Amino acid sequence: MAGTKMGVVGCGGRMGRMLIAEIAANEGCSLAGGCAKPGSGYVNQDIGELAGIGRLGISVGDNIEKLIRDSDVVIEFTTPAATATHTAQAAGLRKAMVIGTTGLSAEESEAVRQAALSVPIVWAPNMSLGINLLLGLVEDVARRLGPDWDVEIMEMHHRGKVDAPSGTALALGRAVAKGRGVEFEEVQQRGRDGITGPRRTGDIGFAALRGGDAVGDHHVVFSGAGERLELIHRATSRSIYAKGAVRAARWVVGRPPGLYGLTEVLGL
Repeated sequence: MAGTKMGVVGCGGRMGRMLIAEIAANEGCSLAGGCAKPGSGYVNQDIGELAGIGRLGISVGDNIEKLIRDSDVVIEFTTPAATATHTAQAAGLRKAMVIGTTGLSAEESEAVRQAALSVPIVWAPNMSLGINLLLGLVEDVARRLGPDWDVEIMEMHHRGKVDAPSGTALALGRAVAKGRGVEFEEVQQRGRDGITGPRRTGDIGFAALRGGDAVGDHHVVFSGAGERLELIHRATSRSIYAKGAVRAARWVVGRPPGLYGLTEVLGL
């Protein structure tokens, strides 16, 4: 939708700055503004200078309600608690949202689902095209190979990531469970330490690595008797997430209320 007005919540963060740059460079949308936490040093800075793209004449604000009102759609990459609150505010103001925040609790996730009863929301643990193709591949492979093949999911992210396993790794695990027709919560194995005994058939194992400035690596390993199949995605730039989020923001405005994923946005 041409001229879609987009607001960026958490515009001072790495993803926020990339989103500002992506919106400014995209002819199909315009920047409604950006918001940072009250008291933050980012407030009142020029949003373009903050993003490293030159002065835009728009100051970073700290009033989330004003930003939502001024936008057709708000893009949110912040913290779980903040996301749950902002989603409820967007629903009250009947504005669409795109959410890339991960690590939400069951209660916070339910807040997003409740908001989606009133407004359209795109909520994806990963905004990249490659990962969303991988989710479909993993589900199909899991369905075809069956539970006799052991599945392990390994992910690595930068040293500053606060949640583990990553939201993308958990989404990949849910894709495996869906392919096998089982409940994910009953087969996930998110930590091993000490003498754990032999591996339980049907479990979906996870390993989380943290270090340096790794953007995001995800490995899904299917291990059978005498052979192993590995599906791998490596992100080398966060710009892929910004591009996906802006594409989702253009798509979601005007849609019926509901909770959408990037698979719908990309027509997958």
